[in-house]
Amino acid sequence: MTDQKTQQILTNWKETTLGETGIVITGKTPSKDNPKDWGDCLDFITPTDFVSESKYLSSVDRKLSEDGKERFQRMIIPSGSVIVTCIGSDMGKVVINKNDCLTNQQINSIIVNPDFDRDFIFYSLKYAYPILRIHADGGSTMPILNKSTFEALSLPFPPFPEQRAIASVLSAFDDKIELLREQNKTLEAIAQTLFNRWFVEFNFPDENGQPYLDSGGKMIDSELGEIPEGWRFGKLGDELEVVMGQSPKGETYNTENDGMEFYQGRADFGERFPTIRLFTTDPMKVAEPMDVLLSVRAPVGEINQTLRKCCIGRGLAAIRSNYKSYTFYRLFNEQEKIKLYEDSGTVFGSITKSAIENIEYVVPSQDTVRQFEEKVHILDQKIFNNHFQIQALSQLRDTLLPKLMRGEMRVKGFSD
Repeated sequence: MTDQKTQQILTNWKETTLGETGIVITGKTPSKDNPKDWGDCLDFITPTDFVSESKYLSSVDRKLSEDGKERFQRMIIPSGSVIVTCIGSDMGKVVINKNDCLTNQQINSIIVNPDFDRDFIFYSLKYAYPILRIHADGGSTMPILNKSTFEALSLPFPPFPEQRAIASVLSAFDDKIELLREQNKTLEAIAQTLFNRWFVEFNFPDENGQPYLDSGGKMIDSELGEIPEGWRFGKLGDELEVVMGQSPKGETYNTENDGMEFYQGRADFGERFPTIRLFTTDPMKVAEPMDVLLSVRAPVGEINQTLRKCCIGRGLAAIRSNYKSYTFYRLFNEQEKIKLYEDSGTVFGSITKSAIENIEYVVPSQDTVRQFEEKVHILDQKIFNNHFQIQALSQLRDTLLPKLMRGEMRVKGFSD
């Protein structure tokens, strides 16, 4: 409920149901009995694709084929719709799809009417996150917000011009955040390309700064092939330290910033760095700043990198060396190989410390690793700085969001 002062400010706002803002569609998952429905034509969105705090969603794990697209033609969500998760612990997450898509049945999507501003609806739903959960059926263990309840939810909407003005203020933050995220992806791609050139193609700089192969660098024959002079065949454990996680007692968990940051597994991963969800007052196993976090259970092989000292649960391992950037890009390069070591005979697929340490690859000379670290650390430092700027912009946006949505703060030019 709004107080009397806020209620007076909102006299020209109107309570509007979500069903009035557009066409609501609940998704559906294609049957496993129709494998031809899957391909690379149409995005298929599930709640697991909501892996970052981005406003827009364009990267998905699975896609439909032309056959699947045709079969579900009536349920296709056009790009620029508002997509909301409506079941489970992640219920209430909101994105705008950049591409046409089909969603699964855990998602309700709004194809927005032209009389409403799409971005304003997006921000209204972000602000209404607790309201969505209150109206869900099924209790806290498996909350479900069905289509009829979702359509009937009522939120305050100002006239269209003010919707657009409010959304434009908040969008300015998200647009800058998106730009920084894209910049980070480009910087990482440059670093990964450099890693492949040096450590996969063996064309690293020689002592004169010339490409090793182009300058006639010496290659040594071995049972497994040719490698540069001074390099050797070895195992991951020969150059990187592996620390397996251990979950602290449940009663030590909290969300009140009491204790040390605690990451349990893949669900805590962001784009490059973990997303803070939990803290613990009794950490068992600890990752040091800039350690690489490797998911070792369901799924195996995903990586992230710590910014601060943190506690890691049994779903993670911390991988470290003196060369922080090299360690990250080495693990990135070995991801697919790591996944092959997954023990699928367990209830949850997993990998042991021994299996990680015994992954084989060509171990480079220390001098080459050092040179790579010097070059790529500059790129990674820019990535880190961008990340902290993203955090600051996100916090400022989240501070403004409730004030604008409650009418406590008005955009210049709009008042009653």
